[in-house]
Amino acid sequence: MSPDPFGTAALRQAVLDAWSASPARFREDANAEEDLLRGGYRDRWFVELAQNAADAAERAGTTTVLRVRIRDGALCVANTGLALDADGVAGLASLRASAKRDGGGVGRFGVGFAAVTAISDAPRVVTRTADGATAGVAFDRARTARAVADREVAGLTDELARRDGAAPALRLVWATDGDEPAPPPGTDVEVRLPLRPDVDPAELLAAAAAQAPDLLLALPPLSAVDLPDGVVARTEGGDAVRVGDRAWHVLRSEGTIPADLLAGLAVEDRARSGWRATWAVPVDGPAGSEVLHAPTPTDERTTLPARLLATVPLDPDRRHVRAGAVTEHVLRAAAARYPDLVRARPAEERPALVPLPALPGSAVDATLRDAVLAALGSTAWLPGVSGEDLVPASAQVLDLDGAPDGLDEQLADVLPGLVDARLAAPRHAAALAAVGVTRVGPAALADALAGLGRPVDWWRALYGRLAALPAHREELAGLPVPLADGRLVVGARGVLLAGTDPELAARLAAAAVPGMRVAAPGLVDGDPAGRDLLVALGARRVDGAALLADPALREAVDRSVDDAEAGVDPETLDALGALVLALVAAGGDADRDLGAVALRDAEGGYRRADELVLPDGALRGLVDPDGPLGVLDPVVAAAHPRHVLTAVGVLDGFAVLRDDAPAGPDHDLDDEETWWAEEVDPAAERPDGPDGDAPGPMVAVRDLELVAEDRWDAAWSVLAGDREVREALGGARPVESLGADAGDAPRPYTAWWLGRHARLAGHPPTAWRLPGASVVDGLYDPVPADVAARLDPAFLAAIGVRTRARVSSTDDAIDLLARLAEPARVVPPARAAAAHAALADAVAAGRVSVADVEPPARVRTADGAVRDADPARDVPPAVLDRAQLGSVLPPGVLVLPGTGDPALLADLLDLAPASERVRVTVREGGRAVPWEELPAAVAWASALRRPLPDGALVLHERLRVLVVDDERGGAPVEYTPSAWVDDDGVVHADDPVRGLLAALAP
Repeated sequence: MSPDPFGTAALRQAVLDAWSASPARFREDANAEEDLLRGGYRDRWFVELAQNAADAAERAGTTTVLRVRIRDGALCVANTGLALDADGVAGLASLRASAKRDGGGVGRFGVGFAAVTAISDAPRVVTRTADGATAGVAFDRARTARAVADREVAGLTDELARRDGAAPALRLVWATDGDEPAPPPGTDVEVRLPLRPDVDPAELLAAAAAQAPDLLLALPPLSAVDLPDGVVARTEGGDAVRVGDRAWHVLRSEGTIPADLLAGLAVEDRARSGWRATWAVPVDGPAGSEVLHAPTPTDERTTLPARLLATVPLDPDRRHVRAGAVTEHVLRAAAARYPDLVRARPAEERPALVPLPALPGSAVDATLRDAVLAALGSTAWLPGVSGEDLVPASAQVLDLDGAPDGLDEQLADVLPGLVDARLAAPRHAAALAAVGVTRVGPAALADALAGLGRPVDWWRALYGRLAALPAHREELAGLPVPLADGRLVVGARGVLLAGTDPELAARLAAAAVPGMRVAAPGLVDGDPAGRDLLVALGARRVDGAALLADPALREAVDRSVDDAEAGVDPETLDALGALVLALVAAGGDADRDLGAVALRDAEGGYRRADELVLPDGALRGLVDPDGPLGVLDPVVAAAHPRHVLTAVGVLDGFAVLRDDAPAGPDHDLDDEETWWAEEVDPAAERPDGPDGDAPGPMVAVRDLELVAEDRWDAAWSVLAGDREVREALGGARPVESLGADAGDAPRPYTAWWLGRHARLAGHPPTAWRLPGASVVDGLYDPVPADVAARLDPAFLAAIGVRTRARVSSTDDAIDLLARLAEPARVVPPARAAAAHAALADAVAAGRVSVADVEPPARVRTADGAVRDADPARDVPPAVLDRAQLGSVLPPGVLVLPGTGDPALLADLLDLAPASERVRVTVREGGRAVPWEELPAAVAWASALRRPLPDGALVLHERLRVLVVDDERGGAPVEYTPSAWVDDDGVVHADDPVRGLLAALAP
């Protein structure tokens, strides 16, 4: 073989001649090589060698294994493929004049080999020729410098000196020595790079090992990288590629660049009219932060969850994409195939390949993201619950955290384009939103179900599944519910869950209550979870309480009597009554509102339940038969338990109403307004009364006014034997508890009404006293013996039979004044005084107004007699307002006020106070003695635990006073009281102890 098979001598001569002719060319070549080494091709020696090896293999129509070793201080990289030829040598020895101009391979500029000068100043390339011989070329930076110096061209010499003797390494090429070893067996070409002293061989091998997987994925002709520590290989099977220990799913595509776009490229690029692109995504999950591969790595960052390898135009440094129409065309064409990559992955992995919102990593990334999202949004790839892939723009996904199995299948025909439930997990939400999938939340789901015609079993299954979503219950408030009458209502609130009770269902159907929302039969049978869901959304289980509280039923009850009068079918009315009574019997809470239900009476008509008496009820023999109460139809009475009938208001004995917070006299009780005015309103002004003007919880017996006048004797036994009646009377407390304080609180309505309007032995109960009530003996007669034998004292006291002289009203005051004025009554002074005190207290408390009481013509005086009080007929008595006047005036002219206010009593009786008509003068005499000098006074004050009065006592041998009664006229009358306090407050006495008592008296 020729010692210079590649014509290296001619190549050197041409270059040296050019440099000699123009030293600027030498400078230009040196600068260009240095720019490449320090710029775009830094750290790319392994990438460029691998790419060259792949090009050689591709041009030879084969694949290659790249063998990397350190041998004799040199990095040796060998491969199979097309052997080195003269054109290849010329390309290695030139800048930007690649031999690859037919569209094959990936090298385009003829500068990639310059990357090896980063680690070696004397690279060699050895090839096996077609005849089996070995040939090669060598480059040498130092040898090039010597060749330049030998020219002795001033310009070259100066430029070489300026560069400290450094010349370009790859511009002059020599044939290798004849003893150069052949490439390793099984390889065709080997690049041998004697390493510079500053290069660490271990670091080079580590870098090669790190870059090998990416290069094997990017360069299909490269099948493996054989390193000293092992082989990194690529294996392929369909769309799967395994590189080393990592598997990738790949999608390859190719096409032709339109001619009009090629026209804008550089001359070297125009011949490359085809494009290729490969999408790759790791099988074990989306790719992380990536760069565009073209096909080897560039510096164009991407944020897509897959790697793109595409033949786009690059800048000469092969690190950046050359912007333009061709690049845009290739990127968008590759993006159009992205949905195919996604569609090939398992359903639950597909959303992970959707680019999530992020700032683009580069201009290339921005183009790719927009194009990929546009392709994903308009292409069917999203797994649907029906098994078909969906276009995201028209797809819907259930936004229900923790949706149970089967819910998506059940709703497939309700929500068109429903996405597979596996993609409804929160981790996929951002991806689905990025491609425009509509999220269907609980409220939107409820709206979509409105008006939907489905069998009861379908709804039962739906409720059972939605019950597994407690966090969404509030948003499911509008969930439709099918009703027994065939309607589908929005929202479960107020719906009654009828369950499986056939008798109740029949009663509901017969009653035909308009507006009652009863759930369809079987809706929640055997499904406690679905029932609990509907209950949580406002439905109510069918029991007495739930149905009885239903507004529709309440309305039907309230208008039932009007319906009867309007001619509604009696069977419907009877069914409504039977339904209400059945619900109460089943445990429903009855209240007074149910008393409005129409029930059949004994005459065949209809009345409110609370206006009917049981045929054998205790009340039937007490009320006036011509009154407003009717008798319940005996057939109806026999069909229902007694306690159920009375629970809805049918009367057996006296009915009792209850109100925990009465606000006024609005309970339709007889004379209730008067009771409220007399007993409740004044309580707000009493210091010891209840706060405000409400009497607290109210319990009252109704219909008392319906008792026939001649049936009260029989009525008392019924009332006294009824526990609720006694509660309404205030508990009918024992007589011993009815002291003075007991009467200060407002009297219950029932006690008040009976005391005023009832008849006990022909008279109001207040006309009698208890046999043991001696404090009012003489004023009131004891109840007849037969009455006392039948009715206990506590009950009698509660209905108003007197235990003390309490005046509760104007009528009471008039009656008591009349009794005091009856001469035939024997009333001791103390009882008369107590009666007068009760009258004064009633005025003080506001129970009696003086203006409403006619002053009596006669009054009871202190001697127990009855005196004329009319000043026109006689000198009237006076009200004793100062106790000491009682010792100087005769009892026959005094009215005793007891503990009451004398002024109020005088105003009520229209009498003058005694102190205003009597003048008293103390006779002269006596001597003033300081109290502390009176031993008896000191001793009594200590015994009484009272301090001694201030000042002195005027001590008389015999105390005498002169009294002038202006009303009676005549001469002054002399009296000898034991003690007296004059108008100046001076105490006079003939005994120190009596004087002390007078001084201490109020």
